[in-house]
Amino acid sequence: MTGTETRAPHYTVVRNAEDQYSVWPLAREIPAGWTASDFVGTRDECLDHIERIWTDPRPRSVREAMRDREGDRS
Repeated sequence: MTGTETRAPHYTVVRNAEDQYSVWPLAREIPAGWTASDFVGTRDECLDHIERIWTDPRPRSVREAMRDREGDRS
C-alpha cells in the first residue's frame, strides 16, 4: 500500500439523534438513526475531527434532563 492509498478519504463522521459521533466507512450504507456529516477523511482525520467537535460526550437526552433538573432548582 502506498502513502497515497493510506491517506485516501475512506471514512465519514456520522451523528445520531443523541448527538453522539462515530466514524463510518464511506463504502458502507449508513445505518438507520445515523446521519452523515460533511466531514470526510482518513479514519485518523475523522477521529481528530470528532475530538474537536464532540466536547460533551453525554447523550443529548442526559444533557437535556440535567438542564431541566437544574431549571427546576432555580
